[in-house]
Amino acid sequence: MLLFHLSDIHFGLEDVAALRWVADEIGKQRPDAVAITGDLTMRARHREFDAACQWISALDVPVTVEVGNHDMPYFNPIERFFSPYKRFRAIESLLEKELDLAGLAIVPLKTAARAQWRLNWSKGWVTDAALKHTLAALDRLPAGTRALVTCHHPLVEVGTRGTALTHGGDNALRELAKRGVLAVLSGHVHDAFDLVQDTDAGPVRMIGAGTLSQRLRSTPPSFNELRYEGGELTVNVRNLERIATADMQIRDVPENAKPPRDPDEPVAPANAVPEVDPPVH
Repeated sequence: MLLFHLSDIHFGLEDVAALRWVADEIGKQRPDAVAITGDLTMRARHREFDAACQWISALDVPVTVEVGNHDMPYFNPIERFFSPYKRFRAIESLLEKELDLAGLAIVPLKTAARAQWRLNWSKGWVTDAALKHTLAALDRLPAGTRALVTCHHPLVEVGTRGTALTHGGDNALRELAKRGVLAVLSGHVHDAFDLVQDTDAGPVRMIGAGTLSQRLRSTPPSFNELRYEGGELTVNVRNLERIATADMQIRDVPENAKPPRDPDEPVAPANAVPEVDPPVH
């Protein structure tokens, strides 16, 4: 079984060549499903959503789409609070969609919030209601079906103190471990990773996809090619520069778990800082 895991396309600051390449790869390889783990747009503008929805609708394979923090309306607070998904209407049927792939299921977990009890609303939050919804979907799966859980934000922080990367993430991972999920797929940090996180209920594999935008951190635009065979899941990080998967994956989730924002933050292919930074704002 072949799956493509894309994330952080950021229409409005998308990498046109990378998107053309990915669409071509999907057309040639015909993956069993494509999971897009959020941040379709840069600032949730109508024109950005129009472009994102048009690109996704043309893929012609089973697709499930998560909501990212950049997909919440920035400039219309009334819409953000009362109808935050209104601009997804062209791909509404794909939004947070569960996929049954005959022995393997993809189950969404919402981590993006329209508001939070902290200043930085870009960070993740697993509400009790969101977790309950996901766990119920997992519990309904037929016996023997393995599950991949898709979300936008990585669920845990590494090496930080005092602040939470994703509120409720630790508890969510613990509950997912109890259900033996195959892996949790996410995005947000703009670099790929493949890590195993220990919990009180056992280990959980966390797989992150990079970005397909110009907002790079330490690796060029990429997506994850996942193959599931004989109960094993393998990850190949595909990129136009043909850098090896191991060199494309960061060793842990960055402390602040956010893409580059300031001009002096490291941005470059394969951990090399370029002479001129690409656009970051």
